[in-house]
Amino acid sequence: MTDREIDYSEVLGKKAECPEGCGLCCLCQPEVIGEERHFFEKNHPRSLVRSKGPEPYLALALKKGKGSCVFLNGRRCSVYNNRPTYCRQFPYHIYVGDKIKIELDLSCRGVWTGKGADAVTEAKEIALRADGRINRAVREAGEVYSEFYHNCKEAGVMGDPEKIRRSVDDNLDKFTDLEYISKVMEMTVMEPVMTLESIKEGHADLEGINEAAAAAAMESMATDDPVDAPVYCDEEWNWNIFLADSAAGRIDWMLLDDAGDLVKKGTAKVKDVEIKPLEPGGTEVLKEYISILNQRESFLGNVFSLMDATSYEDDMANAYYGCLSTTILDLLWRASLIDHFMGTGMGERGIREAIIFYDMDRLDAPTIGAFV
Repeated sequence: MTDREIDYSEVLGKKAECPEGCGLCCLCQPEVIGEERHFFEKNHPRSLVRSKGPEPYLALALKKGKGSCVFLNGRRCSVYNNRPTYCRQFPYHIYVGDKIKIELDLSCRGVWTGKGADAVTEAKEIALRADGRINRAVREAGEVYSEFYHNCKEAGVMGDPEKIRRSVDDNLDKFTDLEYISKVMEMTVMEPVMTLESIKEGHADLEGINEAAAAAAMESMATDDPVDAPVYCDEEWNWNIFLADSAAGRIDWMLLDDAGDLVKKGTAKVKDVEIKPLEPGGTEVLKEYISILNQRESFLGNVFSLMDATSYEDDMANAYYGCLSTTILDLLWRASLIDHFMGTGMGERGIREAIIFYDMDRLDAPTIGAFV
């Protein structure tokens, strides 16, 4: 595997550090892959468990089944030198789709400080160590993508992904405007094959857009298991979990403590949380994040996964613009939610905090490729 075959553009010019007292990555139950099992089987056999979900894997146990990793003590890892591969890789993600790209988890507060190690250097070292896994994933992804493109052509919904991305780049400013997003979502339903150039000014259903945003956010936060709930590590290093109760139409705000217990901090009716206008600075942060999403291979893989799940009913452009619009609405609604509870606002700080709250879930979305 050569550097030219891996896209490092997302980490170019970035730095990453591991802030003292954070521990966010220790809430992600890491898989223990083959060569790492011996250490834990020999020294900590009771720490190994099978993860939950449709494809369970061997992983490290969590405190009380829902807290941090059992090896996190005082927000420090007690097996740091023997931590699993996926702990070592965080906050870098190697995505193998139609292309290979290193993506940076912006939920990690350590990538926002401008301090730490050079991200490209670290990413290249990680990719080198993952060479075997990358090669296996490339073979598998090649077959999946080939089948996907064949299905798109058969269904008459094939588009040019790079042309679609360029059109988003040309309209980045507009994608920070709720009225524009409303028109985009309307067009994805009304037009068989839409273009951003065909969108005209007119009345936008802002009430409907708020309802759509709340629905998207509620769906992403609805779970019976706190392990699967989105976690927001705030500026004071508290682990915040927001649990959606769709039947009751409310969001419960909980704090997860170091012992693995949940403490309720507050609740909000969904109808009381509406997307608030962006404040100075917020628009630029949001625009930069949209640009990052628009270049991520995993975002494209998620759009393709949605197309496959809906039996290729929508044209690729419609699916892409619709997914991007829904993503932006989810982010803005979350920004309004944490502002409701914590007063973070909708400016530079508020949108940054919303991205920190959201990006881990964005990277966890289903795709037709794979993270390795």
